[in-house]
Amino acid sequence: MKNITVTAAALIIVFGIQIGGCKNDGSSKIVDPVVVQDSVPAVPGWTLVWNDEFNGTAVDLKKWEYEVNGNGGGNNELQYYTARPENSFIDSGKLVIQANKETYSGKSYTSARLRTLFKGDWLYGRFDIRAKLPYGQGLWPAIWMLPSDWEYGGWPASGEIDIMELLGHETTKVYGTIHYGADVQHHLQKGGSYSLSQGTFAGSYHTFSVVWDSTSFYWYVDGVQYYMTYFMSPFDRRFHMLLNVAVGGNWPGSPDAFTTFPQMMYVDYVRVYKKAN
Repeated sequence: MKNITVTAAALIIVFGIQIGGCKNDGSSKIVDPVVVQDSVPAVPGWTLVWNDEFNGTAVDLKKWEYEVNGNGGGNNELQYYTARPENSFIDSGKLVIQANKETYSGKSYTSARLRTLFKGDWLYGRFDIRAKLPYGQGLWPAIWMLPSDWEYGGWPASGEIDIMELLGHETTKVYGTIHYGADVQHHLQKGGSYSLSQGTFAGSYHTFSVVWDSTSFYWYVDGVQYYMTYFMSPFDRRFHMLLNVAVGGNWPGSPDAFTTFPQMMYVDYVRVYKKAN
């Protein structure tokens, strides 16, 4: 699934259900299309507008930039985000974001946080990310989106879209959420969670999706819808994507004696679609 050129050998029939009119009862599904050879499959009802299959030998800086800082992301996190190859690299067609336990610039852990700001910015669409997640107390991987222009004001007034978050001690459960509100003191959120019936998110790859349109959001894991909500502003402006693995923080808590390092999030692909005309 790594070559984005669709050849004659890849002209096959793929099966999928166009997203729309989904019910909030967990029964609606996106059926992931069959992938033949290394082609990016067509998705009925959608047009691919941006993607990264991580086929190269290094992170594509035409698509991503690093956020380098040790400020804890505003959540009292414990890591220092770096642009070093020790914390992010391409391996066998996967982006690897690696959290390490090491002393670095006054912090006890390092990791990486990448974003598409002004390289990939979108208003509405379908966002599919296939990934395998880290585990352990204090680990906090996230696939999420922030406003590119902050036209409604600082966080959370301009919104935040969390496609996937996981707490490392809950290896079978992920969360999807939107954040909004006039200011930090009036922060509001809506969201839901999805739990695997077997296996863990660290044990195999899963596809995390959000579909965002002018009135609503739908969240999916492996094509199964688990939450939806209606919402308009501030989610009527363009957003960009972020990928990161945090260590510690207000929500997951700190690592404990049983947390092992290094811990990795493997990202197989990121694909962004718009509704087909």
